[in-house]
Amino acid sequence: MKILLLTAPMVQINTPYPATAYLKGFLDQTFPSGEVVSVQEDPALELVLRLFSKEGLARIQKAMPKHLVSVNPELQFFMEAFSDYQSTINDAVRFLQGTAEELTKAIANRDLLPEGPRFVPLQSKGPLLDQFSSLSESDRAQHVASLYLDDLADYIRIGCDHRFEFSRYGEKLAASAPSFDPMLKELKRDPSVVDEILEELTLELLEKHQPDAVALSVPFSGTVYGALRMGKAIRKKQIPVLMGGGYCNTELRRLEDQRVFDFVDFISLDDGERPLLCLLEHLKGERPKQNLFRTYYRENGKVIYQTGSEKDVPFPETGTPTYQGLPVKKYIKMFEMLNPVTRLWSGYFWNKLTLAHGCYWRKCSFCDVNLDYIGRYEAEKAVSLANKMDKIHSETGSTGFHFVDEAAPPAILKALSEELVRRGRSYQWWGNIRFDKSFTPELTGLLKKAGCIAVTGGLEVASPRVLSLINKGVTVEQVARVAKAFHDAGIFVHAYLMYGFPTQTMQETVDSLEVVRQLFSHSCMQSGFWHRFSATIHSPVGRNPSQFGILLRDPPRPKHGRFAENDLLFDDPSGVDHDALGEGLRRALYNYMHGEGLETDIRDWFPIRVPKATIPANLIANALRSPASK
Repeated sequence: MKILLLTAPMVQINTPYPATAYLKGFLDQTFPSGEVVSVQEDPALELVLRLFSKEGLARIQKAMPKHLVSVNPELQFFMEAFSDYQSTINDAVRFLQGTAEELTKAIANRDLLPEGPRFVPLQSKGPLLDQFSSLSESDRAQHVASLYLDDLADYIRIGCDHRFEFSRYGEKLAASAPSFDPMLKELKRDPSVVDEILEELTLELLEKHQPDAVALSVPFSGTVYGALRMGKAIRKKQIPVLMGGGYCNTELRRLEDQRVFDFVDFISLDDGERPLLCLLEHLKGERPKQNLFRTYYRENGKVIYQTGSEKDVPFPETGTPTYQGLPVKKYIKMFEMLNPVTRLWSGYFWNKLTLAHGCYWRKCSFCDVNLDYIGRYEAEKAVSLANKMDKIHSETGSTGFHFVDEAAPPAILKALSEELVRRGRSYQWWGNIRFDKSFTPELTGLLKKAGCIAVTGGLEVASPRVLSLINKGVTVEQVARVAKAFHDAGIFVHAYLMYGFPTQTMQETVDSLEVVRQLFSHSCMQSGFWHRFSATIHSPVGRNPSQFGILLRDPPRPKHGRFAENDLLFDDPSGVDHDALGEGLRRALYNYMHGEGLETDIRDWFPIRVPKATIPANLIANALRSPASK
């Protein structure tokens, strides 16, 4: 039996999304004799490569309605500069793939590529132009080529397909969508040029591999529309379509709308190894539908969900991800924003690896702790992890690793670092952490020696009362000491920040910004991002809203049955204008990341009147001098 593993578009184009690599590694290990043969491809990358080519741009130009072009300045510019775009597109893509270094100087000097609306900030004096000018020649070239592709993506979205973006496709149709109606309406429309190309490459993949079944991974809401488009084309060929992934795990846990199964045959939840084995047995006639594991299907016009009695494959037994079959040399490394963490995510090729299943803390009240991917914690041995890194490196040739854990456990990082140092490896790696007190200066020094270049971690809300509500398990002072230990070891620190948590007052939000200002002033962090709080149905806040002082709003019940469900609507009695505060928080953080405005009164960042911070001006300085920092 042959199964084709695909990640639906769109996902990041700088590196493969790892779901199919994990499943293929597991299947190869489980069926060494070839009873089940698995192959994998990356339709998201292939879709981009076809769109962003001479032939693709010609199809885009032809598909743009004249009435839209006549009223839109951006599309008019595209049409006027079309010959320049078409003559340079292949070179720009090759450069971002790393195979046209000879173009570096011309691109960096802005002598080669046409410049559309995305270049406006670089066309006049200001902080962005200054920052751009300070980059190395190769970095300037990568940024220019990335903005060039961003312009083209904008033209496609405006003129051909409003659903298209580089890392998502039709995202709003699927995100917490109680009704399937909007998605179905779009799927029934005449195909756009993007849809046409996606169907063409889907049929080519079927012809190339002749699979007995196709498994589609849908990690995010921005991959669902593409998956269903592909599923429709695959089912016309009488090939069973299996679907799973992060989106299904979080948003389809109460699926009732049977119309989804016009596009796919089965939808599985949570870790995919055991459900996939059961489905393969079913497709071979060895297991009835009634004995499937955590899987939906349609029967007699109704959605059936089988929980099954099997157990998940233990994490250490799931095998090593394999990138065999993926075009690792063709990925496009983007440097779109002059932000070091944004570049970390999108500007390099990363081998993906998970150190442990789930989260070792799994207590945060805003997090999906009730779901398996967070709540079931299983660790892996350091020697096995180092072996996996060696194997993946031998396949891809890349020495860069991104550990994709919810929060990498300090004990595992310590043991793995010791093993990598013992082996004399020169890998570079980064990942998400908690600001755990175990990250002492001694440990961060070891991590640096073993190749750690950056960490991202959740500070969330820099307010003692709200941190207690969040149940983060850290204090502001502890975060400061741990972050400073990473910085002093030469490891880049990015913090996730949150605002709008239930009952969070304006004063607490302002105080949080003051803490962030002090953290930047004392070199505890170099980057950050403010997220607006959202209540999810699988979090402690969503399960027990009254405990957090909020009232949930019931959405109208869909006519045809429930589709997706994740983010919850709620009323916060605080009455705070979080939108206005968010604007000020982002302005301040942008300047802090560029070393600007650290002496500015924090009230000046906000578009509305806010109170003076009540945080002591020496809070972080005192924390760094405390005995706990030694």
